[in-house]
Amino acid sequence: MEALDDAQGVLPGKRRRKAPTSTSSYVFRPLLEDIALAPEGYTSKVHITCIELWESNLYIGTSAAEILHYVAIPPDPADYTASPSYIFASRLQPSRNQTSAGSPAPGVQQILVLPKVSKACVLCNGTLTFYSLPELSPAFNNTVVPGCSWVGGANQNQSHNEDEDGQTIMICIKSRIRLVRIGDEPRKIRNIEFPSCLAIARRDNFACVADTQAYALLDVENQQKISLFPISSLDENAAGGQVEDISFHPEPSRPLSGMGDPRGHGRSTSLGTFVSGIGRRSPQSRSQERSGRNTSPEPELRAASPLRSPDRPRSGSVTSNAARRLSISDKALPPPPDRTSSQLALQNPSDSFSTNMTPHICSPTPTEFLLTTGTSPEEPGVGIFVNLDGDVVRGTLQFDRYPTSVVVDGNDQSAIVSTTGIQQPLECYILASTFQRKEKGHKEVIEVHRWDIDDANSTEHLDIPYPFEEENSDDVGPALGHARLRVILSHNSASFVEVGERLRLGRLRLPSNSQAQETDWDPALMTTAEDNRNQEEQAFGQRLGAQSSRIVLWSGSSIWWLIRNPLVLRLDGIIETAMGSLPDQRHQEVDRAKISRTISSIQDFDANTETDFLSLKYIRQKAVLILFADTLSRDPSASTISNTELRTTEKVMVDSGLDPRILLSIVPLLREEVVEGKQGIWIHNGLIRVVKEYAQVLSESDPIRGALRYSESANMIKRFLAAWRQRKGFGSIADEVQVFQSVDAALLHLLLHQDDQQSAKSGLPSAARADLYSLVDSGVDCFERAVVLLEQNRRLYVLSRLYQNRKMAGKVLETWRRIIEGEEDAGNELSDGENEIRKYLAKIRDINLIQEYGTWLARRNADLGVKVFADDNSRAKFIPEDVVQLLQEQAPEAVKVYLEHLVFGKKKVLYANRLITYYLDSVLQVLETSDEARSILGQSYESYRALQPPKPTYRQFIMDNAVPVPWWHDRLRLLELLGGSHGADFSYDLDNILGRIEPFEQDLVPESIILDGRQGRHKQALRLLTHGLGDYHTAINYCLMGGASIFHPISGSLTPSETSTREDQATLFGYLLTEFLRIEDASNRLERTSELLERFGRWYDVREVLSMIPESWSVELVSGFLVGAFRRLVHDKHEGMVVKALSGAENLQVVAAFAEKCRIAGAQIEEVQ
Repeated sequence: MEALDDAQGVLPGKRRRKAPTSTSSYVFRPLLEDIALAPEGYTSKVHITCIELWESNLYIGTSAAEILHYVAIPPDPADYTASPSYIFASRLQPSRNQTSAGSPAPGVQQILVLPKVSKACVLCNGTLTFYSLPELSPAFNNTVVPGCSWVGGANQNQSHNEDEDGQTIMICIKSRIRLVRIGDEPRKIRNIEFPSCLAIARRDNFACVADTQAYALLDVENQQKISLFPISSLDENAAGGQVEDISFHPEPSRPLSGMGDPRGHGRSTSLGTFVSGIGRRSPQSRSQERSGRNTSPEPELRAASPLRSPDRPRSGSVTSNAARRLSISDKALPPPPDRTSSQLALQNPSDSFSTNMTPHICSPTPTEFLLTTGTSPEEPGVGIFVNLDGDVVRGTLQFDRYPTSVVVDGNDQSAIVSTTGIQQPLECYILASTFQRKEKGHKEVIEVHRWDIDDANSTEHLDIPYPFEEENSDDVGPALGHARLRVILSHNSASFVEVGERLRLGRLRLPSNSQAQETDWDPALMTTAEDNRNQEEQAFGQRLGAQSSRIVLWSGSSIWWLIRNPLVLRLDGIIETAMGSLPDQRHQEVDRAKISRTISSIQDFDANTETDFLSLKYIRQKAVLILFADTLSRDPSASTISNTELRTTEKVMVDSGLDPRILLSIVPLLREEVVEGKQGIWIHNGLIRVVKEYAQVLSESDPIRGALRYSESANMIKRFLAAWRQRKGFGSIADEVQVFQSVDAALLHLLLHQDDQQSAKSGLPSAARADLYSLVDSGVDCFERAVVLLEQNRRLYVLSRLYQNRKMAGKVLETWRRIIEGEEDAGNELSDGENEIRKYLAKIRDINLIQEYGTWLARRNADLGVKVFADDNSRAKFIPEDVVQLLQEQAPEAVKVYLEHLVFGKKKVLYANRLITYYLDSVLQVLETSDEARSILGQSYESYRALQPPKPTYRQFIMDNAVPVPWWHDRLRLLELLGGSHGADFSYDLDNILGRIEPFEQDLVPESIILDGRQGRHKQALRLLTHGLGDYHTAINYCLMGGASIFHPISGSLTPSETSTREDQATLFGYLLTEFLRIEDASNRLERTSELLERFGRWYDVREVLSMIPESWSVELVSGFLVGAFRRLVHDKHEGMVVKALSGAENLQVVAAFAEKCRIAGAQIEEVQ
């Protein structure tokens, strides 16, 4: 036979047919097709009756009573996809009984190969013969066993390497079963009384057998039998559940070893009740049985059987034993056919496939047997599991028609790991060949049942793959009724190329607008590296698709392997069907529910092999990819995807482990953020086609950007990317650098898009803005790309926050300066930018940056600029002289502000002269150039003089009525400095100032007053205060302060005792009185003079005052002063008298004290020399 030329199993020379990926559990692979079955000259139609494969030898039994021997030719080792081809070796006609003319002959009924002893047993037309392997030469001197109905019964719990003396089989003849050990010669072990046996399955000492009527369970060692249930449920004569002794007493010359004591007793089991219920069910039970698989009996209702062990005691009541059995009369089984259908079947044999029902026995586990029963071949059949006690276990299997053959695949402990070393999947299946009724007749199918799970929907139907014929051919396949299944000895290893092609990795080539991490790659080296990896991946994929099988199917003249469909192909087929047609239409919706069910079905699946692990990973990722693309491709205005579905999709997106770059590559908005890196992006090869197709569809889809704008799709992507960001640092992530660069760039791009759209719609900051700030503040791996994105979107403030995260102070300040200087910031997020720069400069230590941006700020806003250098909390400290020099060079306008800070804030008198110079320059420059300024000063004097007492001081007046111009502020500061606000120790260049203001004496009256006072020209100062300003209150203060200071803040005032003596004050008050007496306004002169003499009369001499007062003034005008003066005179006289008296008393005290001391000392006599 020729090898397959591709993964689809199409033979060379046959017409190719591209089929979709199968979702069934099994697929067919040809073993041998178009076999020449009929010998030369044979005119009847010949079909295959049995098959066996041992090593490289294929034996085919035919209905023509012949065995065709084929030998396998191994395939080319270099072609891992090739299968062995078979060449014809010989045609053998075994010994057989001659049938009468016209009666049908079964042909070769069985071929039983015994590998341990290299022998084969062939049952042909009721005659059993023995042959030597592999060429099938006669053995045991042409020993023939006539009248044989079945041969087999090898112990399924025993491997071929055990039982060194040979292999034990069971030969069924008419009246009994003969247990025979085949070795160098056949040796009978014992006979078992069970006539007309048609099928056997044996596990150690227990064998399940069937005759033409019913099934039974045999204890081979102890010669006991439990009758089970009939093959046909219509057979009411078959009584089940009885334990019988079937021991056979052998001849004395040939004792049988291993026999126990022949004993037995009657026993009733649940099977008796089971049999009584078959065929007498109500219509309701018939409808229930067709609904699917039934549940098994409760375990606690089943009693133990004495057949469990040969040494078990066998006492007990039959009645009580039966009472403990489960009554399963309600067990769902096929209903008997109605009378009309049965009669029609008998009247029209062409519509009935068989008048007898063939028993089928399989053993899925070491402790269970599967038996089939039904009502007729045309009606549904039931598979029933019984254990070694004869109890019904598990649920039942429902067959659409009574099967023609049944095999078990899976859960047999001896077959979990095959001889090829390929580990078998753990799912357990029952496969049965049966019929399906069609509009025009019937067709043969394979029913596949999962028996290890309770799922009524797990049944599958496989169409038998009849050989491909030409389109004009009238032959539509082999005749019905001859398709059979069989588990053979040797395994077949098949390679599924599709598995490797899907699971191996391939490079995903993205459009040219995706990012590249480097630009200096050598194209030749990159091509070589990619070719090498492709070769490695292909070699890796070649070993992933190997599957092993021992199940064959034959029909007509062809034979197929029935191989488990690999998990990845099965699930991939389901997903492909959920997609419908390929995604070549805009907004093509998929069956999301089916894909979700597929993901859920593998949620708890434990991968036992590398292939299964990769398969599950591939399926999850493909399902996620399709769900994600379907979500994006739907029209947001008409989408029916709920938030729950979106959340589910999001969860599987995260759990699938799919490289986020794959999902981003199909989103047009975010595709350009994908970073391939030097090696590119490698994903499962089966995903590449889906990625490219959906990328193309979404690129042509107009609503895609709208979907990201109005629906939850953008939020889903945002949460997905945020979840991936939390995986940073995990060592298990391949291409970690490129992955997280792509994730960060895509998330930044998406947040910018959301913020832009939402803010434009509402006119307010969007909810996405907080996420945007959080992203850049936490740092991104795609720094260069982030800068480009933010620049392109004109988000300068966000860019500055990104620079802040990277501690790039220079870039932060540069970005803020760009915003302040008028460059567009789309978000308008920087409020009070100059102050932000000032605060940021206080946090850094870079002197150069502080000087650069501090002077820049000082040029724009002198007050803020000076604060940069004057802030005591700043991390960088500056020497004031250096700052003054720097500002003079870079920001001259800010020098004065900084000097004010030093003089008024820090009380550094050292810089006062320099500050006075700045103030004088400012004021005098204005007065020289502006007549308006001089007019303002003149008006201020006139306005103040026009005020009627009581009135504020002139300083308070000009502060309250300040003109909002810089020079006015400078003049106030100048007056404060000249007036001595910094104490008596403060001095300035008086001559220089006098020389500069001399041309403006009439305009700068307060300044002249202060300078006159500094020079001791108190009369001139008081004259200006009295007549130039009319500031009488300040004139009085001037006298009290001794002419030391005027125009100073209240907080800086000094007490008279600190500045001058009483004599100085009296002299100044004398000058002031003279000036008050010269006030032009008579009433004002009288009022001011009277008030001065009354309040400060103590500083005046009465005689001098009286001499100065005009004679025309009445005494009443100065009565207050005179009264006060007289009071002071009387007070002084009385005070003098008191002092004199006190002094006299004090003198007396001193004299008395002296006299007392003299008395105490006594007289002292001195001699005169």
